[in-house]
Amino acid sequence: MNVTNGKATSYRDEAVCTLQIYPRFAIKPGQGCILRVPKEATATTVIKTALATLGMDTSKPYVLVEVQEYGGEEWVLQASDQPVQRVLLWPRKAQDKHPQSDGYFFALQEGSYDRSIQYDVMTSVRQEKVAQGLVNRGFVTQQPQEYDDLCNLPELTEESILGTLRHRFHKQKIYTFARNILIAVNPFKFLPIYNPRYVKMYENQTLGKLEPHVFAIADAAFHTMLNKKVNQCIVISGESGSGKTQSANFLIHCLTALSQKGYSSGVERTILGAGPVLEAFGNAKTAYNNNSSRFGKFVQVNYLESGVVRGAVVEKYLLEKCRLVSRGKTERNYHVFYYLLIGASEEEKDEFKLLCPEKYHYLREEIPILEDQAEMKHEFRRLHQAMEMVGFLPPTKKQIFSVLSAILYLGNVTYEPKVVGEGLKVGPESVLSAISDLLKVKVELLVEALTTRKSMTANDRLILPYSFSEAITARDSMAQSLYSALFDWIVLRINHALLNKRDLEESVPSLSIGVLDIFGFEDFKTNSFEQFCINYANEQLQYYCNQRIFKLEQEEYMAEGITWHNIDYPDNTGCISLFCKKPTGLLYLLDEESNFPQATDSTLLEKFKQQHQDNPFFVQTPVGEPAFVIRHFAGKVKYQIKDFREKNTDHMRPDIVALLRSSECSYLRQLIGANPVAVFRWGILRATIRTLAVFNEAGRRWAEKHPNQVRRYSRRSLGEMKRPTTVVDTQGPLIDFSFDRSEEGPLETVLNVILLFSVQNLIDSHSLKFIMGLKQHNWATRSLLHLHTKKKPPSISAQFQASLSKLLETLRKAEPFFVRCIRSNGDKREMHFDDALVLQQLRYTGMLQTVRIRRSGYGAKFTFKEFTDQFRVLLPKEISTPQQDITNLLTKMGLPSSSFQIGRTKVFLKESERQILQEALHKEVMRSIIILQRWFRACLMRKQYLREREGIITIQRSWRYLRQSYRSRAAIVIQAAWRRSKERTEYLKKREKLKAQIGSHSYSPRVKNCRNPTIKISRATRVQEKWNASLDREITDSNELRQLDEFLGNQMNDLSTRTKELSETEKIFFLATTQFRDTIKTMYSISNPNIGYKDLMSGYQTRVSSLAGLQKALEVPLVINLFQSVLDGFIRGELKRLETEPCKVKERNRRKSKRDKCPDGPLGHLFSTYQVTIMQSCDQCSSYIWGMEKAFMCSSCKMVCHKKCLSKITVNCTGQCDRKKEGEQTLHFSVPLCALVRTAESVPFVMEKMLVHVEMNGLYTEGIYRKCGSACRAKELRHILEKGESAVSLDNYPIHTITGLVKLWLRELPEPLITYSLYNDFLYAADLPEASERVRAIYRKLDELPPSNFSTLERLIFHLVKVAKEETHNRMSANALAIVFAPCILRCPDSSDPLLSMKDINKTTLCVEILINEQTRCYNQKMEEIQQLENVEAMAINQLKLRRQNTRPKLDSDVASMEREIEKNLLERIRSIKKEK
Repeated sequence: MNVTNGKATSYRDEAVCTLQIYPRFAIKPGQGCILRVPKEATATTVIKTALATLGMDTSKPYVLVEVQEYGGEEWVLQASDQPVQRVLLWPRKAQDKHPQSDGYFFALQEGSYDRSIQYDVMTSVRQEKVAQGLVNRGFVTQQPQEYDDLCNLPELTEESILGTLRHRFHKQKIYTFARNILIAVNPFKFLPIYNPRYVKMYENQTLGKLEPHVFAIADAAFHTMLNKKVNQCIVISGESGSGKTQSANFLIHCLTALSQKGYSSGVERTILGAGPVLEAFGNAKTAYNNNSSRFGKFVQVNYLESGVVRGAVVEKYLLEKCRLVSRGKTERNYHVFYYLLIGASEEEKDEFKLLCPEKYHYLREEIPILEDQAEMKHEFRRLHQAMEMVGFLPPTKKQIFSVLSAILYLGNVTYEPKVVGEGLKVGPESVLSAISDLLKVKVELLVEALTTRKSMTANDRLILPYSFSEAITARDSMAQSLYSALFDWIVLRINHALLNKRDLEESVPSLSIGVLDIFGFEDFKTNSFEQFCINYANEQLQYYCNQRIFKLEQEEYMAEGITWHNIDYPDNTGCISLFCKKPTGLLYLLDEESNFPQATDSTLLEKFKQQHQDNPFFVQTPVGEPAFVIRHFAGKVKYQIKDFREKNTDHMRPDIVALLRSSECSYLRQLIGANPVAVFRWGILRATIRTLAVFNEAGRRWAEKHPNQVRRYSRRSLGEMKRPTTVVDTQGPLIDFSFDRSEEGPLETVLNVILLFSVQNLIDSHSLKFIMGLKQHNWATRSLLHLHTKKKPPSISAQFQASLSKLLETLRKAEPFFVRCIRSNGDKREMHFDDALVLQQLRYTGMLQTVRIRRSGYGAKFTFKEFTDQFRVLLPKEISTPQQDITNLLTKMGLPSSSFQIGRTKVFLKESERQILQEALHKEVMRSIIILQRWFRACLMRKQYLREREGIITIQRSWRYLRQSYRSRAAIVIQAAWRRSKERTEYLKKREKLKAQIGSHSYSPRVKNCRNPTIKISRATRVQEKWNASLDREITDSNELRQLDEFLGNQMNDLSTRTKELSETEKIFFLATTQFRDTIKTMYSISNPNIGYKDLMSGYQTRVSSLAGLQKALEVPLVINLFQSVLDGFIRGELKRLETEPCKVKERNRRKSKRDKCPDGPLGHLFSTYQVTIMQSCDQCSSYIWGMEKAFMCSSCKMVCHKKCLSKITVNCTGQCDRKKEGEQTLHFSVPLCALVRTAESVPFVMEKMLVHVEMNGLYTEGIYRKCGSACRAKELRHILEKGESAVSLDNYPIHTITGLVKLWLRELPEPLITYSLYNDFLYAADLPEASERVRAIYRKLDELPPSNFSTLERLIFHLVKVAKEETHNRMSANALAIVFAPCILRCPDSSDPLLSMKDINKTTLCVEILINEQTRCYNQKMEEIQQLENVEAMAINQLKLRRQNTRPKLDSDVASMEREIEKNLLERIRSIKKEK
């Protein structure tokens, strides 16, 4: 590019400059365009001048791009920008003429209609060079090179790891790999990198191929599970505030998106809805985290072996109940209370008696909540939607909110001493009344439970009043127990919603992926029993990680005898022994002291110090301080001993249980039930008894009102009642949890029971028992429901330890993936990186040692058998010594010796080398496939050559024989002719002599000709020629097809109503015409038909020949002539009709063409509604899309946007082509489908033309799609079609040539009819266990196809249905057609593993066969309905004819009007039938 002054030129002034433009096009790459333009020239002017100079198409949009530092920074100039002015800002050297490689130039390239360019993610070279210059001059420090995998660091130190994480964090790259371990730094800010298009981007990608992302871990776990058939787990660890909950949400979101293949059973929706519900009830705002999980959860998602979700289970651990009644000054209570109080409507506030948050004692200690009230209102709406997704009915939600309101009111209960007597007075009355109404309990019983306690002695029952402190404790205990019971019930209900009912009936092999989101390590100013248990769980989790990452790995290396130097790692077994070693572990000492009635927290602390005074992990505290210190893996933590014993035995008190059991609300009684199965069964029994009582009462009242109508029946025996005639199924689902409505009347109870019997997906005792046995819920503490219970329930710490052991056992059975979450700062500041805090976390998690062992270790391990099975193609044919053969292979491939080792029974490889080996395997397999194809083609050609040579030899032999025979015969003929001629000559001479002798006159004999046989033939020929002239016309309007069908139907009705028996010709004519009408009906859906009457006639002739057979072959010409005469009559009438209505036809065609030009969608996108489950960003306006909101997502490119942004989209769909870009060389073959259609709903013209021809002429051809036509004729036909589809006559080509070309057209599509993005979805659908589910899954995915693909596929499947219906003639069943067409329309991407794709052939064939069979069923059903309508129509027409024939000329006015009314009704009925048909 050059800018010069214009003095040396002949231009009008000096303000003319020279610009050099470099076009970025496929044509003339790199050739510059020199322009002379004025200084004031805008970018638009320069673009127009450059296009005219280059001779480019000016109809396309172009942009002018300013490039500084070649390959680096680029700016798109606006239409009003002046390029010359931009040049003056460049360095002086850059303004002179110089090569493009120097770095400053203008580029002309094609852009979007908004003058923008779609760039890939790239770094700014110019900014990096400027920064490097500042570093060289000493102004700034050296920035570390960016590595997305810590194992690739050239120097492995704590400083290099910290610097890499900091460098990536400041670029908003919060994820970093350490091989298969993901490190996530919490930015305390939402980043727009979690939209569905990112799920699609990371789907089925090798770990480490793309930028680190949490979706990459989810995809790796999912496909590892499918490939290895081994359960997987994803362990998320980190301290409180590091983003574990959010990472778990992202993982669940990605796993459900990956598993939503084919028919969605609803489990995915329930899983996504369960997260917000559990977060609302179990998360709270703390000093370190705005959404801290105050409980642990393990979500285990169960899959079929095909990858389809089968069910899920949620396990919860240790809900922090004390938060309900007390917490720190800067912390809040559970989210759900604020959502309810701020987000509820006025009606809900009145119904649940809600107050402002400041008026509740349990909510008074927090900071003001005015700043986020709008967000809480939104979260309440989101909670409503999530509860509906889980399956909570509106009455159930009301009951839950009533319990929450009652819990808040419990905190407002106050105590004061009684004026008279001992005890306490409870109040205020308004609070007690509100609690009574909400819990449906009596005020007297409520006051008694809050002020007194009952105790049992050997001979008596004592009632003792509470002291003030005991009353406060009892009140808080009631609130905590009620909230804990509510949370347990919600988890139980979620697990039932996630349960697959087929698991109760059958045992199907399944796999699972578990996501562990457990509370992080905590160290607050005041740490109590909850932090004690939480940090113990983190110690166990850290121990598990050390075992999997360090100990087991190094032990395996030692056992295999490979060269390895052990890496030391931080071991926390001593701290774990401090907690759980028998009999002196802290947890066992705590349980022991909790069982002593006279023990206190002080005695517990003394026992701790006495037993562990010499333990290095137990730090002594001053004597007077009620606390102790434990040295954890993450640092020292001081625990306050206060309330340790009470919280460890915090069970639901008997008095409170008795109070809640007296409630009139059945839901409340379920919450405190000791055994959900027993409570459920008792509820059924009680509801049944009440139902019978209501019916008996109703019967008695009816008998009193109708004493004379009462009849006595004999009572049925028990044996009769057990007969199969009983309609009630006691094993099926009965009723929901809300089975008992004590507060309702008897009639309402009966109606509710009847209604609940009809509701599906309800809990029954069988499924409830299955859930209870599947996971251990916190129901053991309910054993105090009866006051006489002697056995003590297990303590809280014992239950927590048991559930934690079961969790670790589950994790050990699965292959783990690790996500290490790092808290970036302690102040919850957005995008702030605290070096000291991050370094502390890296140290106590052993990140340096982890990266070292991941870099030095071997990520890929194979046994010799596994290696030989997987890489058999690369190994020698005969493997005698696997170790030596494998070593030779790896050495031959040039792998460095340090990247692999051969053990005693296993092969150890680095991950990068495993990928190299996998790529070599892929190439070798492809090479072998090509060789097999080459040999197969060679065998076919050899076979064809031998067959042709044999044919040629036979022809030559026959020709020689015939030539010899012809010569001999010719000689004989010549001799005979010569003799005959000679004898003839002699005969004539003798006759002349005789004539001359007798002198007679000439004599000419007459030949008798009784008839002229050519007259009838010539007449028939003239008629045939006349009919052929009329058959030259083509049908271009679907209405003409309907009129032809109606015309033939009338002819058939006249023929069927004849009393005379039909002849053989008429019978064949009737049957063939009836089938022909069915063919015409199948053409109704063709939008732009182009069918010739000759094609219809040819198809009819083929059908008649098939029906007549050899025995009645003489009837074929008669039937054909008869049908031609009928068809000629219709054509004549149609031509007359068109002559009278030319204008209407033109208007219709004009409107039709105008409609065809209407666009079908915004720039090729295929948007549909999308339920957002995690916070995302709009790809158009970049604003947030909150969870549970409705958005629109493109099913092709996965673009997500608001509804209001649909009209503002300017970016073309990357998954679809918006214009024909590859169609310059070919017109119809190897062209994207969207470039072949005029409208989205149309079918390519060539495809439609070939299918119609096959349907008209080839349905009765045997092996129509199995046999192949001539390759030369196929190439010839393809060449003619490429020139122009109107210039070809398909009648000149064999039917197998056309069918072969149909398959070729489908195979050469750049993207098949069923797109690559949906290939795996259809495979998953084929693996579903039930046939009905497979059908629903396949049709559900068909809706996601682009409109042009859907229309073409629909037309093709309909064509295959018509072929399959003639299976008796063409021998092509639905399965045979599926085998032929599955590789054409449902093929895997070219990048797929060919070995794996070969295994999918059965699945793809099954999918196509299902489509054909289902459409055949629909076709038969529709044809039956149409036939019924035609029969009714024929009856109505005949009735109308008879009525008109029998009408008398003179009738009374009343009778005449009645006849006219009847005739009018008949006509209206006929019109309605035609319309419906």
